[in-house]
Amino acid sequence: MKKVLIDPITRIEGHLSVELEVEGGKVAAAHVRGDMFRGFEMILRGRNPADAIQITQRICGVCPISHGIVSTRAVDSALGITTNSNGRLLRNLALCANYLQSHILHFYHLAAPDYVDITAVLKYSGNDEKINYVKQWVQSELEAKKGRKDAITAAAPFLPRYEGKEFYIQDLDLNIAAITHYLKALEIRMKTHKMVAMFGGRVPHAISFVPGGLAQVPSTEQVKEYRALISEIEDFVKNAYIPDVLAVANAYSDYFSYGKFTDFLTYGEFDEQDGSFLFPQGIYAGETGESFDASLIAEHVKHSRYKSSTGLHPSKGATDPQPEKEGAYSWMKSPRYGGKPLEVGPLARMVVGYTSGNPVIKNEIDSLLQSTGLGVDALFSSLGRHASRALECKILCTKAYQWLDEIQIGAMARSTYEIPQESEGMGLGEAPRGALGHWIAIKNGTIDNYQCVVPTTWNGAPRDDNGIAGPMEQSLIGTPVADPDNPIEPARIVRSFDPCIACAVHVIGNSK
Repeated sequence: MKKVLIDPITRIEGHLSVELEVEGGKVAAAHVRGDMFRGFEMILRGRNPADAIQITQRICGVCPISHGIVSTRAVDSALGITTNSNGRLLRNLALCANYLQSHILHFYHLAAPDYVDITAVLKYSGNDEKINYVKQWVQSELEAKKGRKDAITAAAPFLPRYEGKEFYIQDLDLNIAAITHYLKALEIRMKTHKMVAMFGGRVPHAISFVPGGLAQVPSTEQVKEYRALISEIEDFVKNAYIPDVLAVANAYSDYFSYGKFTDFLTYGEFDEQDGSFLFPQGIYAGETGESFDASLIAEHVKHSRYKSSTGLHPSKGATDPQPEKEGAYSWMKSPRYGGKPLEVGPLARMVVGYTSGNPVIKNEIDSLLQSTGLGVDALFSSLGRHASRALECKILCTKAYQWLDEIQIGAMARSTYEIPQESEGMGLGEAPRGALGHWIAIKNGTIDNYQCVVPTTWNGAPRDDNGIAGPMEQSLIGTPVADPDNPIEPARIVRSFDPCIACAVHVIGNSK
């Protein structure tokens, strides 16, 4: 039995480490650790309820739009108000752009370097000005920092990487094409940020989100510009993103069987006019679908660094840190649904949509399975997560045109409100990386308690009160590790979840 510690897991948001026990060349046990403490719930006590919408966006710079929208839903619920049609549409369009940004970021800039030989840029002999610029920059960085203490950061984030030629794609042309799309993806992400700011006021941390909707009155110019940008992004998704995911799938088909987990939860996202969701709400566990019941959510803390009672529903949740707690190994709590660990994220949304017969999702999944010759079981894997993100982008690009057509130009996008002395509320939604819930309790007109249960807390949870491992921990069992000194295989699986530790945990210093 050999112990392997990956600390930190790089190319994710925040600080995460994984301790593995490797036996016979495979992972026999895994402990996933969130290594920081999040104290946003403590910051919110005593605040005006509307402040939560702005403050919770600061939890994360990657998915602030999700926190802002879910927080408005929690506050709306406590205030007893709903948004109007324009508010619904503008929230959908801002979140749509944030999804596109986040998914493209995850594949090209965080996950793809696990498969693409990024050093291929040094062998490039063509005339592409941008590739040659990167090549010259990498060469100069390596030369300038050679032998220095900071040599480890030379050409970051392109280098360093796990060492092992066999780990990466061998085809030079395929590697150069992927690096070209890596650079193009930076431009595409800039445009998605522009689309968020169009209705959110700015990005990150949109300022137009308010109780009851958005402080925005949509104009003809905004709709026209968003439509032009979504067309450009749709072209990138169809002609670069999806083909690149399939190219990785062809080169690393083993990862359709690695990183497996089969039980899922989604709260549903992108409100439709009739009260349904573009991505349906539901549970898929034990090969059957179930309807969702929010009362079945609880957070276990036996192995988490908190001294509060365990098994609390989030509406009664507490954030009481205990850094030196015996037997605890993570700052993440362990969310459970009816006592079960469930995976959340794009794969969960696609599986729940597919098994519930959603025609849009079913059509996309069936087309993918037909083109790859795979069965549905192959989706429950690392590559299934990557494919799900790409398909979500395609679905969202198509749907955005309809939302733009439905906007009432010049009409207000919010409802009015009054803050009650006492009330409670719940906001549920789907961040790009999974199910996100906010719970608020108001007393004397201010926030008395606020709790966030975020996607990475579901996926990266430590063992619960019954000793049952979280989804990410379970998905690592059985993963082959060819070289324990270069454990790229488990790193690929962890990254396929798109962990966001800034959301799951956070730091407060003694004087802050």
